[in-house]
Amino acid sequence: MKQTSTLSEKIKQFSYILIPILITQLAMYAMNFFDTMMSGQYAKNDLAGVAIGSSLWVPVYTGLSGILLAVTPIVAQLVGAKKNKEVPFSVIQGIYAGVSLALFVLLIGSLALEPILQSMTLEPEVRSIAKHYLIALSFGIIPLFVFNVLRSFIDALGMTRTTMIITLLTLPINVIFNYLLIFGKLGMPELGGVGSGYASAITYWLVTFIAIMVVHRQKPFNQYHIFKRLYAISFKKWKEIFLLGVPIGMSIFFETSIFSAVTLFMSKFGTEVIAAHQAALNFSSLLYMMPLSISMSLTIVVGFEIGAKRAQDAKAYSKLGLTTSILMSSMSGVILYLFRTPVSTIYSEDTIVIGLIAQFLVYAIFFQFSDAILAPMQGILRGYKDVNVTFFIALISFWVIGLPLGYILANYTAQGPFGYWIGLISGLAAGAIALSFRLFAVQKRKTSEIATTPSDF
Repeated sequence: MKQTSTLSEKIKQFSYILIPILITQLAMYAMNFFDTMMSGQYAKNDLAGVAIGSSLWVPVYTGLSGILLAVTPIVAQLVGAKKNKEVPFSVIQGIYAGVSLALFVLLIGSLALEPILQSMTLEPEVRSIAKHYLIALSFGIIPLFVFNVLRSFIDALGMTRTTMIITLLTLPINVIFNYLLIFGKLGMPELGGVGSGYASAITYWLVTFIAIMVVHRQKPFNQYHIFKRLYAISFKKWKEIFLLGVPIGMSIFFETSIFSAVTLFMSKFGTEVIAAHQAALNFSSLLYMMPLSISMSLTIVVGFEIGAKRAQDAKAYSKLGLTTSILMSSMSGVILYLFRTPVSTIYSEDTIVIGLIAQFLVYAIFFQFSDAILAPMQGILRGYKDVNVTFFIALISFWVIGLPLGYILANYTAQGPFGYWIGLISGLAAGAIALSFRLFAVQKRKTSEIATTPSDF
């Protein structure tokens, strides 16, 4: 990354960072899609088992891995401040912290997985597939968390295209191992849906190995000598990572787990409604990759500019990111409204389900507008290392406003299942408004601090 002085330079640099992140997110989304789709092609019980396993794993993974996103603003600000010698120590401590989180997940999983699955009303075969799918996945948890740290380091340098290439290389590997282990091809054991768990674990090891080789050998990463020496564990640095990362991770957890909760509440409305809700939510998650990618890009560029004590440039990037997000979401909203029925037919051939999906997708349009503001603001504030207030806003928006309001509308008004979506949209809108005030206050304070602080350069 480099300093920019004009709007056109900022657009060019921001696009250079954003586009690979977007492609990377889509590729990672595709891995989960292929796991589910190929398991469904094997048998319906395998599809159900993998779906249950994924619904338990995704909120936990996104929440805990979100903690490691703290490495991105930490490294971005160090690089912006030209403190490159401090980078390897921070990255290695991030890896140590990632391994500790992975071990924590394995410990809790070994104790809680069986009781959780037993508490759910599942057919024995589905419960068994879900259990063994998660056990298979667990063999790749440690390298997955290590990769998240290395990805944060790579992205913090603005080299998001490298992450994109690594992820795209591993996507076909994941699909191939899915095919071999789910269906038992080329002498491999026929494991059904459980095979997709082992395929993912193998993919996690490969993607981490590739990332280590890239960081160790390729420019500009090898100039930081990340693996040149073995640092002792520094709980002081862990404290910095966790103080910054825990609010980020918990904010992500609150946002992802709310949809799992809504899905459980939806069960009273029947199979067609559940299927339509899941399909619309799946497509909404695909569209969410755009504001999410913009959010991650903003954390990098804002962190870099704040580290270099260029408050006005950080504000300029913030405006650019928000404008881009709103424009892109407006375009996707119009397209979604016009093509909501054709999109619905992708997921089902049942006319009732198709009609319900199309109705849910209308509400998904309003999701897009709220996410277009909320997600980028979260990324901007992370770039400023301001995360605690964001955490509380996420908690209140989703669990104090969104879910209770949705429950009331769904169960005590004529809105029915759509009431949950109205509640979540209201929570998102409330969060976006609250974050707007927080961002204004943080930018004003940071501008004042930098103006009164002597420059290091």
